[in-house]
Amino acid sequence: MTSRSLSLSARRNDQQADEAAFNARDRRLYESIVVLRILGYLIDVVFIAVLTGIVAILLWIIGILSFGLLMPLAALVVAILPVAYHTLTIGAYGATPGMRLTGLEVRTLEDGSPPSYLQAFVMTALFYLSIGVTSWIILIVAFFNERRRLMHDFFSNLVVMRRNPPDQG
Repeated sequence: MTSRSLSLSARRNDQQADEAAFNARDRRLYESIVVLRILGYLIDVVFIAVLTGIVAILLWIIGILSFGLLMPLAALVVAILPVAYHTLTIGAYGATPGMRLTGLEVRTLEDGSPPSYLQAFVMTALFYLSIGVTSWIILIVAFFNERRRLMHDFFSNLVVMRRNPPDQG
């Protein structure tokens, strides 16, 4: 076996151990989760704003060079950027940078495995759709269930939880 296959095997074993230790019913995983999700989202908004600013400047330059012909495409790219940010970071790392900074992660409810890109996309698209339609009122759902899941969590079969639950004391 090569060192690369050994490291892949070790990584797979670590992931299997994490999934075996997953207990979705552990209440400590959801302590202060609403506050942490809000804080994580606000951090992500800052990252998205910086990223959007950089992309908008680049697209503005491309728009000028194309005599304005590519400006509608630029508007579409800027509109899709937040969905792409959330989908790609949750699909690749199991959390957005804001979630990771606040100690959160996204897992599948059945076995605690990281979400697929499709699940991450469904979660993200439903989040933006639901807040757009209900003006954030839909987020009240978190206060009426034990795991503080939101509607987009239910429909994508995911759960947002603390990476390291606080000790019982």
